[in-house]
Amino acid sequence: MKLATIILAAGQGKRMKNPDKSKVMFEMNGKPMIEYVINLAIRIHSDFIIPIVGHQKQSVIDFLTMEYKELFSGRDNRIKFAHQDEQLGTGHAIMQTQEHLKNFEGNVLILSGDVPLLKYETVTKFMDYHNSNNFKASLISAIFENPYGYGRIIRDKDGTFTDIIEEKDSSAEVRKIKEINSGIYIVDCKLLFEALKTIKTDNSQGEYYLTDIFDYFRDNGIKTGAIPVDNSIEITGVNTIEQLKELEKNFGE
Repeated sequence: MKLATIILAAGQGKRMKNPDKSKVMFEMNGKPMIEYVINLAIRIHSDFIIPIVGHQKQSVIDFLTMEYKELFSGRDNRIKFAHQDEQLGTGHAIMQTQEHLKNFEGNVLILSGDVPLLKYETVTKFMDYHNSNNFKASLISAIFENPYGYGRIIRDKDGTFTDIIEEKDSSAEVRKIKEINSGIYIVDCKLLFEALKTIKTDNSQGEYYLTDIFDYFRDNGIKTGAIPVDNSIEITGVNTIEQLKELEKNFGE
């Protein structure tokens, strides 16, 4: 089955305290974070790679165009940019890729440009889990002792994944759950854009949450899955310079 990989790379990263720099261009061990994610997308044989750019986007476009020039030319032409110039949430970001994927048949893997430690072995295990169970949408979860700030994974009494509830919209009971959503997904392309048509901004942030697509899948009896990652450091995103330095210590482990 064909695979398109979307990379969320439009954010400013206000807590990085440098408005002149795209968040994904901050370096870990001498390379911009997005370079690690693009290399992963190449390694898993993505047919298309779509970085969604926004804040300080020209620096990201210039870097990737130069670094991966062979993927922009000739028959390959594998990397295509989508533009999110107004930040209206992760769901809104994915909507910007529709023009590139309108005729695509296959799976869409959604990664974040500020999650540089995700391993090839983890992603291939995730894709195998998704495909072998005939799921139409799956996500990677993680168990955090301190899950503050993350969306929580809801499972029924049989352990079947049923929902994601964002922290800001959750009850005190839900906040006790330690299994969190990593923000890494794989979804059937056709169903992804069907579901995106149904999401709304009636939440505490006033944004289009990508996670709301799972409400559509649940309500329509579409089979979904969630698999915990073995090492939660792999799915950790960078929000501050301190976090970036911490991740550098784990690089290569």
